Amino acid sequence: MQPRRQMLRSLVTGSLLMPGLLSELLAADASHGLADPGPLTPKEPHFAPKAKRVIFVFATGGVSHIDTFDPKSSANGRNGDGNDKLMGCVFPYSANRKCGTEVSDLFPYLREQMEHICVIRSIKSAHFDHSEAALGMHTGSPTFARPSMGAWMSYGLGTFNQNLPSFIVIAPHLPYGGTQVYANDFLPAYHQGTRVIPGEQPIENLQPRTRQRNLQQLEMSLLASLNQRHQRDREHDSQLAARIKSFETAFQMQTAGPEAFDLNREDDRTLEMYGLKRGQTTGFGWQCLVARRLAERGVRVIELVDSGSRPNWDAHGDMKEHVPLAKASDQPLAALITDLRQRGLFDETLIVWATEFGRTPTKEGKFGRGHHGDCFSIWLAGGGVQGGMVHGETDDIGRSIARDPVDVHDLHATILHLMGIDHTRLTHRHAGRDFRLTDVHGRLITPILA
Repeated sequence: MQPRRQMLRSLVTGSLLMPGLLSELLAADASHGLADPGPLTPKEPHFAPKAKRVIFVFATGGVSHIDTFDPKSSANGRNGDGNDKLMGCVFPYSANRKCGTEVSDLFPYLREQMEHICVIRSIKSAHFDHSEAALGMHTGSPTFARPSMGAWMSYGLGTFNQNLPSFIVIAPHLPYGGTQVYANDFLPAYHQGTRVIPGEQPIENLQPRTRQRNLQQLEMSLLASLNQRHQRDREHDSQLAARIKSFETAFQMQTAGPEAFDLNREDDRTLEMYGLKRGQTTGFGWQCLVARRLAERGVRVIELVDSGSRPNWDAHGDMKEHVPLAKASDQPLAALITDLRQRGLFDETLIVWATEFGRTPTKEGKFGRGHHGDCFSIWLAGGGVQGGMVHGETDDIGRSIARDPVDVHDLHATILHLMGIDHTRLTHRHAGRDFRLTDVHGRLITPILA
């Protein structure tokens, strides 16, 4: 018996009657209600959103809050609790001239953008171990497999461009937590993130095997018709539905994908702003510029994993290991904000920069710091967030939260709110109960809302 694929090819290429037969098949499917608008069609939010899309930047490894966005006095050598030896800011700080927000010299470009940025200095991590904390930041659960925030937003809102995935993750290296940070878990499989690896071919196998697009489209239409007929009696099989949808998206991406990732279409001024050379296909600047292009093209959720070449921000031995990573990400992040503003996309795009936890105010080794989940810093910009402000405060050494604590569930609730979603109403029934991204927790961080 000939393989199914070979049979379909012979049917399509060997019969002059096939276009007519295919039309009848598709018409019959439409009469059975199979020609639905699709699972990723844009859905109505619960209320008017401030943002249409999210760009989530994840600095994997644990960025030191004390050395970046939460200045503490230089207390080298001073005894803390017991035999702890405190270490204040390793890098000098300066204030933004317009809003006064202090940022260390690790991020001079971002410092100039602080009038558009809200820094939260009082967030608490879900865990003190890398993988668990990274999963907590992405899924709300540090211990159990749960859908990622990006998958929840795809599930709740759909996407604007059916020719590209609704949730794209640009990651040269996987962060702590691995693929679970963008997984769908019990949500339908077409809501999981699509990983893009910077390089000459960001998504493999996008080139069509034939230049006869009409022929390929005919084959795909016949395959879709047969798949949908097969699905008719298996309507609750999300893996089957996801496979069918992935075929459709992959076909459309043969055109939309290469165009979206082709930076040769950008002018020299834009490339220079992101710190890129013409023809460059790697680096964090490439990630940020591609994020802007995907945002323009209607992708709902874009995650950028900032891992550097080390490959992450985990600095136990020497805080100066933060220097090359900050240098690689500072200019591109500032350029992303500027670029979105110039194109009128900033107010409808929510940018979130986060890491899994901070680092201790005490030394580890000679000049390093350990993991610290009790308090750390993140920042948000655009899409309904009030720029030029700092929310929350830590104590004088950066060990504990002194004012306005923020939980990871609070952050997720606020992000969903800015996207027009009531976090208590975005639920999915699984294993006999209703689940949501924020579980039974979450409160809005109302002071930061514009």
